[in-house]
Amino acid sequence: MEPKTHFNFWYFVIAMLAIMMIQQWWQESQQVETVPYSEFHALLRDGKVAEVSVADDYVRGKLREPLPDGRSQIFAVRVDPDLAQDLDRFGVTYTGIIQNNFLSKILSWVLPVLLFFVLWMYVFRRAIGGAGGGGMGGLLQVGKSKAKIHMETDIKVDFEDVAGVDEAKAELQEIVQFLKEPGAYGRLGARIPKGTLLVGPPGCGKTLLARAVAGEAGVTFFSVSGSEFVEMFVGVGAARVRDLFEQARKSAPCIIFVDELDALGRARGLTPVSGGSGEAEQTLNQLLAELDGFDPSVGVVLLAATNRPEILDPALLRPGRFDRQVLVDRPEKIGREQILRVHMKKIAVGASVSIGNIAGLTAGFTGADLANLCNEAAILATRRGAEEVATEDFVGAIERIVAGLEKKNRLLNPYERNVVAFHETGHALVTLALPGVEVVQKISIIPRGIGALGYTIQRPTEDRYLMTRDELENKMAILLGGRAAEMLVFAKISTGAADDLNKATDIARNMVMRYGMDETLGQAIYTEDQPQFLSGMLDRPGLGGPYSPETAREIDVAVRKLIERAFERATAILTRHRRELDDVAAKLLELETLTAEDLPKLPPEPDTHASA
Repeated sequence: MEPKTHFNFWYFVIAMLAIMMIQQWWQESQQVETVPYSEFHALLRDGKVAEVSVADDYVRGKLREPLPDGRSQIFAVRVDPDLAQDLDRFGVTYTGIIQNNFLSKILSWVLPVLLFFVLWMYVFRRAIGGAGGGGMGGLLQVGKSKAKIHMETDIKVDFEDVAGVDEAKAELQEIVQFLKEPGAYGRLGARIPKGTLLVGPPGCGKTLLARAVAGEAGVTFFSVSGSEFVEMFVGVGAARVRDLFEQARKSAPCIIFVDELDALGRARGLTPVSGGSGEAEQTLNQLLAELDGFDPSVGVVLLAATNRPEILDPALLRPGRFDRQVLVDRPEKIGREQILRVHMKKIAVGASVSIGNIAGLTAGFTGADLANLCNEAAILATRRGAEEVATEDFVGAIERIVAGLEKKNRLLNPYERNVVAFHETGHALVTLALPGVEVVQKISIIPRGIGALGYTIQRPTEDRYLMTRDELENKMAILLGGRAAEMLVFAKISTGAADDLNKATDIARNMVMRYGMDETLGQAIYTEDQPQFLSGMLDRPGLGGPYSPETAREIDVAVRKLIERAFERATAILTRHRRELDDVAAKLLELETLTAEDLPKLPPEPDTHASA
């Protein structure tokens, strides 16, 4: 489109004045002869001047007879009369000079006005959030949406770049097809869901998946975080919600993606402000109103993501608003292999690296964890001067992520090293003796992280989603194997088992209170329902609940019995294998790190044990 030409009347006025001034100057220059003041005095004495106009700085005279060049007027700059008289006496030719103070006069009144105007424009532009606008955040644009708009040419992500979430991709394929062919879905009376909520733990690829939907559909992508709707001014969040949907309707077909929806859609009543007068509740109410009047047939699709669905307002999740919830969960082993293949394309991986083995070692890792794993492995390979990333680099990166950074400068005295060696050996030998547990991959007495003086890394044999009572008791026995070894060898205990005791107590309390795994208390739950967070961690039951003090005592007794039985079981295993315990601990003290190949093969314990 060619730019439009705008006519300004003032340009015409200025041009006409300039032409008139030039014309007047030209005419005067053709009629007036500028002469020295001394020559003006001579003409005056000779009687050739007919009349004179006297000003402060100059004189203008009309001659009785024109000069030879035809000019009939003269102009001369005045000189002080006393000085002119003295100069005439000595026959000196003299002329005056007019000091040009025009610029100083102009600047004396133009410059202050100009400075005031520039200052005013600077403050005004900052106030409205213009160029360079920071300051107060743009007073006149405070109600404008802060959504980052990405056109279809800006989205470089498609479904090929998203791995490990095949079910979620299949759900979102319908949105892509609707944006490409909206008429096909109305053929049988169906309508596309108004809103789709992506739910899952942090780092599982919810934002990447939303961008891939926009990239596949080739439409405009509005990306905004839920926290950007909240400001210090009341009503700003609601105004931004209205502005966001208005922009989206003008840009249809498009996708609105609200990340961290829990910052915007927190359930009303959870905040100290109640009664619908708070800024957060006004913003949520406006979002609910926009969703009610939202027509997806115009080609606007709403996507949102959260890892806290339990705190969202129920009115936000009812059918007709966010109709569909798509779980983007931690990937399984096959999904982890797909994700690793995507990220390994960006680094130089050795031919001997088995993606399947690396995926097996990373149970519970999210997509972000796996991306970080590949980066850490590449850094380790670079640090040792290798040409490509090897398996040992990936294993080292896993240890770095899981256990923390090695603290080789944290020196332990010989007694402490001895205690740590037997403690970690106790964990490993109890694991080797129990059936159906995770395989020991490495034990070490090199301190890592914030407080770990040693560590034992176990490799899961497969992804697990259910655990039996026997498996939970085996897990407690493994956790208490370190303290059992300390008690067996040194006849005293240390503070090194604090984290193990914490985890074992959590398992025992959950078995009694949440899973109904105690014969005395029966098949009952003794804890109130709590919000199920998507962190993947084991929930800790509350200490209070809907039960009597007598039941509370029975719970405490049952928990203590489970822990005592697990400790006795670990002690019995280590007592039977005392020679292996001493040998492995001595070897660990010498080498500081042992792998699975360095550990002995123990006969498995019988899978039946006392359960009373």
